[in-house]
Amino acid sequence: PEVISGRTLKATVVDLSPWVEYEFRVVASNSVGIGEPSRPSALLKTKAAVPVVAPTNISGGGGSRSELVITWEPVSEELQNGEGFGYIVMFRPLGSTTWTKAVVASVESSKYVYRNESITPLSPFEVKVGVYNNEGEGTLSSISVIYSGEDEPQMAPAGASALSVSAAAVEVSWLPIPWNRHTGRVLGYEVRGW
Repeated sequence: PEVISGRTLKATVVDLSPWVEYEFRVVASNSVGIGEPSRPSALLKTKAAVPVVAPTNISGGGGSRSELVITWEPVSEELQNGEGFGYIVMFRPLGSTTWTKAVVASVESSKYVYRNESITPLSPFEVKVGVYNNEGEGTLSSISVIYSGEDEPQMAPAGASALSVSAAAVEVSWLPIPWNRHTGRVLGYEVRGW
């Protein structure tokens, strides 16, 4: 902190965080050294302000068909800058000019799920997440591209064949299902026998 003249009896403390409780002490110093600090002042809370820190790690994807799942890392309490804190989620299909806006009023939230039957599986969306409190809307994150949920595979594997390899084992093989832009990647297969 700035050193103040011995004849000055007050000072203005700057660069404090909004909506945070502080207490203050004063110490006297001279050429010999620094004395004991005063007793702490009463707690004083700074005034609220519009939040300036946007959420980070905007991601998502997955979910069910017709869903867009958006996730983020919540903003810590000391950066919320006031009461009534929440998140603003904005998204639009890639290439669109119109943003859809949703408000998530819970401080602890880190996820928003948009459901709409018209969403095509694995569609890319531009997404940004911002913050607000009772003082107003704050900063928005940079844009991230997130894909809507996948659909289940629409075709069965082809070329299934079985080969007996022992008295207790059969080797089953098949041709892979090709990647499909609308249904996504195949994560696994289930082999049934009867």
